Parts: sequence; structure tokens; C-alpha cells
Amino acid sequence: MSEVIELAEKLKSEGERFISIFSNLTDEQWSQEVYTEGATWTIRNVLSHFVTSERGLIKLFEQIRRGGAGIADDFSIDRYNAAMQERTKELPPQELLEQYKQVRANSVAWVSGLKEDELEITGRHPFLGQTVIREMIKMLYIHNLTHYRDMKKATKL
Repeated sequence: MSEVIELAEKLKSEGERFISIFSNLTDEQWSQEVYTEGATWTIRNVLSHFVTSERGLIKLFEQIRRGGAGIADDFSIDRYNAAMQERTKELPPQELLEQYKQVRANSVAWVSGLKEDELEITGRHPFLGQTVIREMIKMLYIHNLTHYRDMKKATKL
């Protein structure tokens, strides 16, 4: 199996796992606090973050694939996340879940369409800095797993 297909399959299966987890939450669980330092984030905020960060990252990866440098040097993850939370604050959990399904399907399709040598293209990632597209893709699922671990710790999911 090619590395591109392996990466796409990992994103697909991880996405299906999160869809199942989020689909089974009660109304009460959606409002449980996960992060309380700085802005308080609930489970709903975490899902919103999954949607907006992945949507933005796939656009960034495509820009890098086409020869772009990647994220600007002065990019602030915190400012971006705060702006995206503000933009999505009125969306109910079920709408965010539908958006997550679409965003993840788009990510899987994008990764599936890569050529093996495109995994070696280098650009600037907002968290990893200068790295190859392969590592950026891996960070998509590592990122979500990290937040899931925090959700489990905070809420006893």
C-alpha cells in the first residue's frame, strides 16, 4: 500500500471514530468544559476547532503543494483560533458535526489525490514550522487525538 493511501486511510478511520464519539454526546456533554485557562472551551468549542483548523490547514497544504511558502511568519495560532471560535459561536453542535464530516471527507480526498513525491514538498506549518507535507498530514490526526485526550481527562467521556 502506498504511503499516500495509508495516510488517507488513517485520516478516514480517525474521522469516523470522532464522528461516532461526537454523534453520541448528550446535550449536557456538549457544554462540558475542556479548557478553562484563557478562553473557556467546551466540547462544542473543540469540535468547532476541529472544523475550522482542518479546513484552514488543507487550504494551506494545497498552497504549499502548488509552490507556496506556507503560513506567514507573523501568524498567530491563538488569534486565528479566537477568530474562528467567534465566527462559529452560533452554530449548534449538529451543524458543526455535519461540517466536520464534510471537512474530513475533503481532507481524505485531498490526501488521496497526492502523488507520493508531493509528500516531500516543504512549507511552513503554523505549529510545526518548516516541514514536509507528510508531517503536516500526520499532524492533522495527532492534533485531534491530543484534544480528545484532553476532552476525556476533563469530562470523563
